[in-house]
Amino acid sequence: MAQYFEVHPENPQQRLLKQAVVLLERGEIVAVPTDSSYALACHLDDKDAVDRLRRIRQVDDKHHLTLLCRDLSELANYAKVDNRQYRLLKAATPGPYTFLLEATKEVPRRVSHPQRKTIGLRVPDHKVLSELLALHGAPLLATTLIPPGETAPLNDAQEIRERFEKLIAAVIDAGACASEPTTVVDLTPVGEGGEPVVVRLGRGPVSRLGL
Repeated sequence: MAQYFEVHPENPQQRLLKQAVVLLERGEIVAVPTDSSYALACHLDDKDAVDRLRRIRQVDDKHHLTLLCRDLSELANYAKVDNRQYRLLKAATPGPYTFLLEATKEVPRRVSHPQRKTIGLRVPDHKVLSELLALHGAPLLATTLIPPGETAPLNDAQEIRERFEKLIAAVIDAGACASEPTTVVDLTPVGEGGEPVVVRLGRGPVSRLGL
């Protein structure tokens, strides 16, 4: 049965978050709250965990997984960003946006898009997740917690535990999330002199990006 960590949304108990970090470092998968919906997260450098993450969601290697970063300073290690791209990122982070960018060599090939060599990155505006990332000391690889065959993400921690208790190691309950996926913006054309492309409209308003 998946462990259940019930934490305060604004002042999360550090001992519980540290227990979740131990599980992540062991290669386990944990359901985490974000500023858009709950997500499944795992250690970036654990191939087995990444494979299990894809199996749970029933997505192939062409489905973009997302790096959850604590702030933009971490992002530069994993994505190639020019000045204009950085200004757009700064205008919308932290927040409910996922940005597609050209991956650096620091990103394992198995987690970037196989043809495009791109990666999804985001800096969530969520106190609990931010503190979890700080304790972990590195970005986490994640995917929105949408059950296979469904279209809406889950936002109730108890339901997540009941439905996925045999597939994941833990659920961090910080209360209900917004239950709306992120806005996805492809910034790779900007690096070639083009314009950002809105791939999916979600919780983040595109007006914040000047689009």
